[in-house]
Amino acid sequence: MPSDELLYQIGLTLINGIGDSHAKNLLAHCGSAKSVFETQKADFLKIPGVGEHVANFVINGKNVLKEAEKELRFIEENNVTPLFFTNENYPQRLKFCHDSPILLYYRGNANLNSEKIVAVVGTRLPSEYGIEQTKKFIDELKGSGILVVSGLAYGIDGLAHKKSLENDLDTIGVVAHGLDRIYPSAHEGLAMKMQKKGGILTDFRSGTNPDAVNFPKRNRIVAGMCDALVVIESKRDGGSLITATIANSYNKDVFAFPGRTNDPQSEGCNAFIKMNRASLMESAADLFYIMGWNTEGQIQKKETSQIPLLLNLNDEEQKIVTALKDKKQVHMDEISYSSSFPVSKVSSLLLQLEFSNVVRSHPGKMYSLVG
Repeated sequence: MPSDELLYQIGLTLINGIGDSHAKNLLAHCGSAKSVFETQKADFLKIPGVGEHVANFVINGKNVLKEAEKELRFIEENNVTPLFFTNENYPQRLKFCHDSPILLYYRGNANLNSEKIVAVVGTRLPSEYGIEQTKKFIDELKGSGILVVSGLAYGIDGLAHKKSLENDLDTIGVVAHGLDRIYPSAHEGLAMKMQKKGGILTDFRSGTNPDAVNFPKRNRIVAGMCDALVVIESKRDGGSLITATIANSYNKDVFAFPGRTNDPQSEGCNAFIKMNRASLMESAADLFYIMGWNTEGQIQKKETSQIPLLLNLNDEEQKIVTALKDKKQVHMDEISYSSSFPVSKVSSLLLQLEFSNVVRSHPGKMYSLVG
């Protein structure tokens, strides 16, 4: 990517009053970040959703390019990979979330679009039970090729990262600050190891402090880039439940380890299970079963030259077919987004449709109608 366009992409994120949604709208109509900066006010006012205030924010915000130059130098000098919303390496699962960040900063070597991605969150002060369940769960993922995502915080997060490295699993830490530091500082050594077997990811530019307001923003990335989110131990008001709630809003599959009914440390997990906002989990086998990951590659495909009659499809199956109609191939995450079904349900419906010879699977979680 030409550094000139990258400069404008960074600049777009620095304009006060222009959030991710407005930025995406401007890009869709202007074609590139550089074109946004070169567009005249009168032309901005012709764009749906762009009024006087938004137009003025852009027109008066062009001085941000000096700050963008500083960030560009930091990127070049510190082996940081910028991932703009339109970049093919941008996490595609996150891209389908309505409030996904328009620019990410990444340092690492893991594929952010891995075949299977699981987020693991939990309390910063785990009990012996929470520690035991975390270790056991990550151990059970060994050899699965799953990418483990968490927030690099104390407690469950840090333990999930450490155990992932021990089990030769790539692991991503999503942080609430710029990549010029690591918070908490006690995890600097862990973060260095993760960059050789995973990575560190953020949407905050260098110089950004780990202020409290940044953590909910961080949580949306953890929730958005995974297939499933696992809460291992949380109080009723635990911060990890914010991430789980965001995951619910994204139609992600959420799992929780139950605890004793009189244990405050598990009140949050128990409540989510009781309200059907999370599936009860006892081991990684539950994750594989509900996500349909046990059945991958076991389907005997039937070739046909015509799409079969779809008269017997139920409403849910029809939604899947509609998402695939008139398209060559569609990624499972896009089907989930357009149908508003969680990935586990989409996986199950696709499996049924594949058995019925309505749908054909392709490498990379891509699907198409038979025909």
